[in-house]
Amino acid sequence: MKGVAWITGAAIVIGGDLPAQPILLIALLYSIGAHGIMTLNDFKSVEGDLTMGIRSLPAQLGPTRAARVACLFMLLPQIIVILLLVRWALTPFALAVGLVVIAQCLAMRKLLQDPKQFAPWYNATGVSLYVLGMMAVAIGLGGWLA
Repeated sequence: MKGVAWITGAAIVIGGDLPAQPILLIALLYSIGAHGIMTLNDFKSVEGDLTMGIRSLPAQLGPTRAARVACLFMLLPQIIVILLLVRWALTPFALAVGLVVIAQCLAMRKLLQDPKQFAPWYNATGVSLYVLGMMAVAIGLGGWLA
């Protein structure tokens, strides 16, 4: 779970204390979004999953529906993050995440054309954008909560 790494890193930076609630909330949201990343990672083993009876989402739903689910899991938490950043008056960081989400949406359009073919490509591009958004939020929260 990505949230554990985020929370642990934040705890280390602030001297071992439990991170503030905004950090915990953002970690939770990005962890939910990571479910989409993990789903796309399962595309490389769909045939094996079907043969072995492993019930990964791509094996159960098929590539197209699983890719849509993965995209929703990645997008919805990030939209909530943007709204929270605006609410917390961290508008430049909300804008940065918004731009990253727009770029992800463009990449998702390509992914959804042929999920099985483009899942590895999206894992390289879309996931990098996802992490870039997390970094922007971390920088914003770091300055805000300092």
